Amino acid sequence: MSTPGRPRDPEIDAAVLAVAQRQLASHGYEALSVAAVAQEAGTTRPALYRRWPTKADLATAAIAALSRAAERPDTDDPFADLVAELAAFQRGVSRPNGISLVGSMLQDGTDPELRSLYRERVVGPRRARLRHILARAADAGLIDPDADLDLAAAACTGVLYALLLSGTPVGRTWPRRTAAFVWRAVGGDPSSG
Repeated sequence: MSTPGRPRDPEIDAAVLAVAQRQLASHGYEALSVAAVAQEAGTTRPALYRRWPTKADLATAAIAALSRAAERPDTDDPFADLVAELAAFQRGVSRPNGISLVGSMLQDGTDPELRSLYRERVVGPRRARLRHILARAADAGLIDPDADLDLAAAACTGVLYALLLSGTPVGRTWPRRTAAFVWRAVGGDPSSG
């Protein structure tokens, strides 16, 4: 279905998302100002609302735009792909206010639309990528074909959250250590890759 009117300017979209990302990192979701984003991005509030009808829509679009998943195509080594995906996840959560933004999604008072869009645009795609990598490994006979891939994908991200919340230093080796831990848990041998 086409929308009447002028076509959207991708430069405005990129500018708005970049400004929203900075505001989210600096001030968090609650202080995100749609009017300030529009002004700094050089557009109007009505133009912004035509693209993102709500503050929650804008915020989750800005967070989802940070993903570089398309730049990480499948290789012939699912274990290396898992390490790369976990490294990208660690970078994302380590951004300014990254973990606090994740925590805010769990609060009782969180806007239900925000929570739903965050799950749809950020959590769901990350879990799907992790599960896809593990499914490729199972199909290749590198891990147990009957392994619980949904639980394994959840463990990948849950380990980082648990360490960060406990104040345990994570370090640069976290992606490989966690990939090896999960790989072994689903019946694989990380040293054979």
